[in-house]
Amino acid sequence: MGISNLIFAVILGAAAFLFGKNVLKIKRNIMLGRDLDRSDRSFDRWMTMARVALGQSKMVVRPVAGFLHILVYVGFVIINIEVLEIVIDGLIGTHRAFAFMGVLYDFLIGSFEILAFLVLVSCLIFLIRRNIIQIKRFVMKEMDGWPKTDANLILIFEVLLMSAFLLMQGADLSLQRIGADHYIQAGSFPISSFLAPLFDGMSMEAVYGYERGLWWFHILGILVFLNYLPYSKHFHIILAFPNTYYSKLEPKGAFTNMESVTKEVQMMMDPNADPFSSPVEVADDEEPQRFGAKDVNDLNWLQLMNAYSCTECGRCTSECPANQTGKLLSPRKIMMDTRDRLEEYGANLDENGKDSEDGKFLLDDYVSREELWACTSCNACTQACPLNIDPLSIILDMRRYLVMEESAAPTELNMMFSNVENNGAPWQFPAVDRLNWKDEA
Repeated sequence: MGISNLIFAVILGAAAFLFGKNVLKIKRNIMLGRDLDRSDRSFDRWMTMARVALGQSKMVVRPVAGFLHILVYVGFVIINIEVLEIVIDGLIGTHRAFAFMGVLYDFLIGSFEILAFLVLVSCLIFLIRRNIIQIKRFVMKEMDGWPKTDANLILIFEVLLMSAFLLMQGADLSLQRIGADHYIQAGSFPISSFLAPLFDGMSMEAVYGYERGLWWFHILGILVFLNYLPYSKHFHIILAFPNTYYSKLEPKGAFTNMESVTKEVQMMMDPNADPFSSPVEVADDEEPQRFGAKDVNDLNWLQLMNAYSCTECGRCTSECPANQTGKLLSPRKIMMDTRDRLEEYGANLDENGKDSEDGKFLLDDYVSREELWACTSCNACTQACPLNIDPLSIILDMRRYLVMEESAAPTELNMMFSNVENNGAPWQFPAVDRLNWKDEA
C-alpha cells in the first residue's frame, strides 16, 4: 500500500463517517414524531415497495419524464458496481481488480459505459426542461432560491461524474493501447473508444496524469455527492424504499381517528361508563398530546419521513384542483415546509437542549391557514406522488388542531357543526321536518 492508497483510505473513512453522522441526525429528527404502528401486512408492504420504489411504477404515468428517470435510476444503481471496483483499487493499489472475470467483465464495463452515456444525456434533458423550457411545475413560487439551485446542482453533479467516468475510460483505453505498465488489456469501450483519440499524440506520462486525475475527480466527486445527499432533496434515493414500504395501504378515502377521541365517544355511548375516569392513560410526567398538529413534533414519524422523502417533483401540486383554480395551496410546499421546520426544530434541540422552544411552529410560521382550508381532501396529491407520500394527512392533522384546539374553523364549517349538534344533520332544519319536501311534490 502506497501513500496514495493511505490518503484514499483516510478520505474514504472520513466521508463514510460524515455521511453516517448526518444520516443519524435525520433519523433522530424523523423519530421526533409521534409513534405509529406500521408492522401489519408485511407481504403487501414488500410488494408495494418493489412496485413503486424499485419498479418505478408511478413514474411512468408521465412517459417522457418517467423514461428518462428510469434511465438515470438504473444507470446510477448499476454503475455503482464499477464504483466498488474503484474503491478496491484505491485501497489496495490494484487496477481493474475485477478483470479476472474475463468476458463477463468486458460486458459489464461496456454496459456501464452505455448507461453512463444515457444518464448524461438524460440529465442534460432534465436541465433543459427545468431552465430553458421551464415546465410550469418547476418554476412555481416555492421553487425559487435554494430548491431550484439544489435541483440544478444534482443534475450538474451527475453530468460531471458521468463525463469524468467516460473520459477516464478513454484515457485508460489509450494507455492500454500504448502498452503502459499496470494497465492490463481488459474491458469493453463502446462509448469511450470515441474519446480515446483525444489523447493521441500525448506522451505516456501526460495520458497517465489525465487518467489518474480523472480517477481522483470521479471518486472524490462521488464521495462529495454522497455527503451532499442529506442536505438535498436527492436524499429520496435512500428513503424511497422505507417510505414506500411503510406507506398507507388502506383506501385513500379512509380517514384516521384519534384514539383519545374515539375512546371519549365510546365512553359517552356507554351508559355504564364512569364519567370521571380518563379514556386515555397519561403518565404523571407526560403532557397530554395535542388534538391534531400545530408543530412537527405533533405529526407521526411516517409523516416526517414523507417530508424528507419528497423529491420536489411537483406532480402533487400539478394535480391539485385547488392549486389549478388559483388557490394558495401547494401540496409540494406543505412537504417542503414540514421538512424545513423539522430541520429548524432539530437544530434548536441540538443547540439548546431537548426542553428548549424557539417560539416558532409549523402552523402560521410556515403553513398558513388559508392554505389548509383550500384543500378539498380529494387525495389527488397522494395518488400522483411517485413515492406514495401523503400530504393530505398533514393538512388534515393541522386542520384538526385548528378545529379541536382553537375552534378556528371557517364560518361555514361552524354552522355545519352547530346543525349536527342541534339537528343531528348538517342542514339547518330539525329532524321532524326532513320529509316535508314530499308534501310539496
